[in-house]
Amino acid sequence: MSNLLVRPEVFRNRVEDFGFEFLSLEARAMEPGQKYSGETAGRELGIVVLGGICSVKSSRGEWLRIGKRANVFDGMPYAVYLPVNTSFTVTADTNCDIAFCYCRAEEEHPAALVTPETAAIEIRGGGNATRQINSILPPSFPAHRLIIVEVYTPSGSWSSFPPHKHDVHNPPGEVDLEEIYYYRIENKTDRPEGFAVQKVYTADGRIDETITVRDGELVLIPEGYHPVVAAHGYNVYYLNALAGSARSLAASDDPNYAWVRGEWRDKDPRVPMVKR
Repeated sequence: MSNLLVRPEVFRNRVEDFGFEFLSLEARAMEPGQKYSGETAGRELGIVVLGGICSVKSSRGEWLRIGKRANVFDGMPYAVYLPVNTSFTVTADTNCDIAFCYCRAEEEHPAALVTPETAAIEIRGGGNATRQINSILPPSFPAHRLIIVEVYTPSGSWSSFPPHKHDVHNPPGEVDLEEIYYYRIENKTDRPEGFAVQKVYTADGRIDETITVRDGELVLIPEGYHPVVAAHGYNVYYLNALAGSARSLAASDDPNYAWVRGEWRDKDPRVPMVKR
């Protein structure tokens, strides 16, 4: 098994840093009435409601009954941003699927609620490389390092294509970022065998991984190019957390494949896949 592929049991109900300098992540499935308490300490935190309704009470404020979608394919996101040195308790009002995205931080920024109305929708790419990006904590959001977006790729299509990387600090063209892709695979027909394929590679061949990813699994991207393709018949979602040398999404394309941008004529009509 690739050492870039992480099974759910590694980060379910525990914070795992995966050996990264900045990023860590925890996933929790919570039942109605269940509570989870924590402390950000020297990290900032994005609590992303993947599905269900929950309430968040913290030393920086409280937000009651947030969330609307049943799962990530059912609508736009709710999230709460908490800064360093914040205590919090999350209570599940319904069955909940929640991701806790942590990032080492030194600056203090205001706690905030992200709603479907404030999460921007962007359609990138073209043809069968069209995808939807929902900005949860974009670079413009007041935080220290943490960036969070969610990406939807229609079945049979490519994402993060042309292959791009952000592993060199050379702004404004590129910045050096750690990255996590946390996957959900849509299952409309009671067939759980859906998957995505992710390639992670560097130009010098030090990293050259082709990874089969299934629902609930996670891929680490410490460096290199990292395109994704969704298996035919299965729409693919990933929660994308990033942090590094600057709060920017600046990246550089693999020069071998940059030419495909000139071939795009139309957007995939299946996108956007979720709307407000």
